[in-house]
Amino acid sequence: MKTTIIMNNPDTINSLQIPSVMIFLALLFSTGLITACAYPGPRTDESLQQKEYAIALHGGAGVISRNIEPEVRDGYLASLEEALKIGRDLLVDGRSSLDAVEEVIRYLENDEWFNAGKGSVFTSEGKHELDASIMDGRDLNAGAVAGVRTVKNPITLARKVMEESRHVMFASDGAERFADGTDVERVDNRYFSTDRRRKQLEQAREQAAVILGHNYSTVGVAALDRDGNLAAGTSTGGMTNKKPGRVGDSPVIAAGTYADNNSCAVSATGHGEKFIRNAVAYQVCAIMEYSGATLEEAARIVIHDKLNEGDGGIIAVDKYGNIVFEYSSPGMFRAAANSEGRFETAIWE
Repeated sequence: MKTTIIMNNPDTINSLQIPSVMIFLALLFSTGLITACAYPGPRTDESLQQKEYAIALHGGAGVISRNIEPEVRDGYLASLEEALKIGRDLLVDGRSSLDAVEEVIRYLENDEWFNAGKGSVFTSEGKHELDASIMDGRDLNAGAVAGVRTVKNPITLARKVMEESRHVMFASDGAERFADGTDVERVDNRYFSTDRRRKQLEQAREQAAVILGHNYSTVGVAALDRDGNLAAGTSTGGMTNKKPGRVGDSPVIAAGTYADNNSCAVSATGHGEKFIRNAVAYQVCAIMEYSGATLEEAARIVIHDKLNEGDGGIIAVDKYGNIVFEYSSPGMFRAAANSEGRFETAIWE
């Protein structure tokens, strides 16, 4: 009996630096015990055309009513557009994807529309505990912080963990002590509070419920720079009325954030526990690398086959600069730009 092997794309084959395996496969091919066929998935010439740069960002996915007040809708869209301009301009100027990811997320952390930094949701104790992570697709280096309470921009501290320590993640008091040895800006925990979030906490307490933020309004960015390097980052305040110490997927590398130059960069938003259990961000990259699937195919499999309807979504950019937004909820605050002139913001369409 012969076995058919589905051949992946050339980049995938080249990434298998295992000579003994290649020799073994060559012997099997020569004896006729196995045959090969091309990967059957759709791969268009357009999807393989290299973009000079590309960037995607999100401000959360969830049950976003189309009947929200016009000023609220316009506020979100204006913030997304400004964040997108910041990231695009950095990439146009030749800055790294890491710089673009950090600076865009810093802007969103400073904007109280979103559940990250200023405007983060409250824990059950009426405090704020923030999470963030960043990853470099060149070498899989990554940094993350969880449960920080006095760092104005957690994404910047996460990058310092990546670049100025031997570790990947610091949490809670350890993260605060690590911040003490850096120049990151510090604030009182009350800085993150807003009236809108306090009302959400009161509502959650009345319902004795944990609420997944306001429209899952975690923020994240994925980018490809002119040097062909990918990066991704994610930042969040977590769930309204969460228990102190709870950590979701946003600071967990492979769950909420992942970037690999061999495949793609991903940032996730949604029900954190489910994204952790399914290693969502990494799964998208792995499916691409090991099966030869396109970014669109891989994202669809993970969001719609691995997760449940309404669990959330992802943004992703592959090594060619293709951009994908995949979500199973009614909407996602999102934006995208690339070197071919694409520049757009959206919520539902």
